[in-house]
Amino acid sequence: MNLRPLHDRLIVERIEEGEQQVNGIIIPDSAKEKPQQGKVVAVGNGKVKDDGKVTPLDVKAGDTILFGKYSGQEIKVEGREYLIMREDEVLAVMA
Repeated sequence: MNLRPLHDRLIVERIEEGEQQVNGIIIPDSAKEKPQQGKVVAVGNGKVKDDGKVTPLDVKAGDTILFGKYSGQEIKVEGREYLIMREDEVLAVMA
């Protein structure tokens, strides 16, 4: 992938969870909730402050993160789906 996010944005690939079942009933793909965790594929250079200084991001490529249900914008690049989101939409980094 030849894509670099700007400033304080991240490109995230969702981590798909296993098949969802409720009381033995398999839920079809159209009714499944999208996972709220993903792997950071690329990060921007950092947030630019009013004085022109760049603050580096706490999140780095390769981190596994948790994010809100409605976070980010979905994009499709080379047939794969990604999310572009700001660093402040990240809820936690998994250790």
